[in-house]
Amino acid sequence: MVFLQTLTESGIAEVGILGFFAAFFMFAFILILGVYIYTSFAFMAIAKKAKYSKPGIAWIPGIGPLLITSKTAKMHWWPILLLVLSPIPFIGGIASIAVAVFSIIWLWKTFEVIGKPGWWAILTLLPIVNFVILGIAAWSKN
Repeated sequence: MVFLQTLTESGIAEVGILGFFAAFFMFAFILILGVYIYTSFAFMAIAKKAKYSKPGIAWIPGIGPLLITSKTAKMHWWPILLLVLSPIPFIGGIASIAVAVFSIIWLWKTFEVIGKPGWWAILTLLPIVNFVILGIAAWSKN
């Protein structure tokens, strides 16, 4: 007990906890960056397969894949405006749900445009499976 009290008084315990959180956040940052890079490359390849004129917009964080899927699906543009409402309390929650539904519809139609089954869009709701499906859709030959 005296040893623990000495550790706490000297600040070693706080440094250890701070180090743990720093390592955790660094790991999370690297993981998020890897997911961003993978999905950007995948959506860029999907846009090229769909003969979209500007596949580079896949690199716009957050909205790039939505823009690609909405344009390749050849659907209405107005649901993209719902992204503007997302930060507003209460209205933003409803707008975010609407954008999520539209993104699945757009992805369904985008998969059909590139010759893949549209129902794969529903599989992208599953963790880990979504990366596999995007990879197959983006880089498979058929």
